[in-house]
Amino acid sequence: VQLQASGGGEVDSGGSLRLSCVASGGTLSRQMMGWFRQAQGKEREFVSAISWDGGIKFHADAVKGRFAISKHNANNTIHLQMNSLKPEDTAVYYCNAVSTVTSRAYWGQGTLVTVSS
Repeated sequence: VQLQASGGGEVDSGGSLRLSCVASGGTLSRQMMGWFRQAQGKEREFVSAISWDGGIKFHADAVKGRFAISKHNANNTIHLQMNSLKPEDTAVYYCNAVSTVTSRAYWGQGTLVTVSS
């Protein structure tokens, strides 16, 4: 599975950004997909995840009510709508896919999100 992330950038506190990740290859219908982030000097942490049919969604407590994950099956894309951004959301965001059959994880390249106070 190959993952291509896009949509990062710089925004003022309280602003919004939308990240996208296009998946290709593999058996996509058996992947749980989502986002992790890694701030400078910190460990990578979970942000949000969605099942391939879109029926199951998870969000980290730190982003609940502000971030929303969705998917568009027609073009094998997931989105992360990020609203009410805070400086502590500043991080490199990584698209992730995990096989529900083998538990193998795949990672896309990161996309940098910078929130200015």
